[in-house]
Amino acid sequence: MPGKYPDKIRSLPLYDGRFDAYRLNADGADVLFASYPAGTSIPPHSHDTDNYGVIVRGELILHMAGEVRRYGVGDWYHVPAHAEHAAEFAQETDEIEFWFTPNP
Repeated sequence: MPGKYPDKIRSLPLYDGRFDAYRLNADGADVLFASYPAGTSIPPHSHDTDNYGVIVRGELILHMAGEVRRYGVGDWYHVPAHAEHAAEFAQETDEIEFWFTPNP
């Protein structure tokens, strides 16, 4: 799997989804150490989790609520639960994502 993560992170189980990531389960959340090759495009979708992420290498181009925003290294973003969004990665990108389970 691509990505420039420490060996300890690379020893985590792999996420089984539409992108490459190492997965760390936490109480009420999942933490994903995700990597995207240049040219990756993720079509519009939504999910039940409330997601926050920080870019650690590269850039995220996020399409949400009729806007397109770019996030670079050190930038945090938020995708609320059930919000339709899409993503593009013009360059190799690594990010850490926190997928929080909404409170009932």
